[in-house]
Amino acid sequence: MSARIRIGNQTAISCKSPTGPFEFALRHGFDAFEWFEDKKTYPDGRRAGWDESDLDATVRAGLREAGRAHDVLFTVHAPWQANPLRPGGPELLRRSIDLARDLGAALVNLHLYMDEGAQGYAQALAPLARYAAAAGLRLSVENTPQTTPGDFNDTFARLREADGVPPGAVGMCLDIGHANLCAETHNDFVRYLDALGPGVPIIHVHAHENHGDADTHLTLFTGPAKNDDRGVRGLLRRLRQRDYGGAIILEQWPDPPELLAEAAARLRELLQAPLPNGAEESGRTIMRS
Repeated sequence: MSARIRIGNQTAISCKSPTGPFEFALRHGFDAFEWFEDKKTYPDGRRAGWDESDLDATVRAGLREAGRAHDVLFTVHAPWQANPLRPGGPELLRRSIDLARDLGAALVNLHLYMDEGAQGYAQALAPLARYAAAAGLRLSVENTPQTTPGDFNDTFARLREADGVPPGAVGMCLDIGHANLCAETHNDFVRYLDALGPGVPIIHVHAHENHGDADTHLTLFTGPAKNDDRGVRGLLRRLRQRDYGGAIILEQWPDPPELLAEAAARLRELLQAPLPNGAEESGRTIMRS
């Protein structure tokens, strides 16, 4: 039996209610949800979004129980500012790990930064990986439009050599929209996945579309995949061949939000299809207009 792949959505600063996307997930039977700590204060004093300081112990306990009652796998996306290479970044990440622990989440997601190379990032991440592992959590490191498959191959090679990092404590979050924008694999996120070495374990997936021009976070099957879904099919086939057992998070809050339910239904349909026995589908994503 293949591993279970869950489908979920994410909190969104564009939603008037911080819990609105979670309530939507419960109504539509999603079995994964990501809490993205994204909080902004505008020049006129208005505030939007939320972060871990807005969720006290009682709220965290209530959300944890709701997740358990509805069999929803929680993940936490650390704030954009949580760069382990920068002052204050490690503390932000520790607070995100504490939040994830309290919510009963599976992992904390953060971005890969290559400012100090693979070795520098691995050294900065190692103590945080140990902190997360002690809380029963993993870290997923997400590709940005600037980071390449080679950056991940090198970084995970350094992480395997890092002192005291427990096996399996760190994996990759494959963001297919960002992979589509990477210069090396432009408009071909499947080729990005194929360029990752066997030493890079994929433990989380972010799904959104673009036309190769900007990080527009289009809902899956509303961009290029609306008319040509070969890239999505290729992605799912490769994930199943890797025995992927994590979540696919739809990273947007569209208008109308029901587009998320339609995308999830289409993903489930594709996941239920048998793996092809003959020639492989084209790896060319054609994620462009």
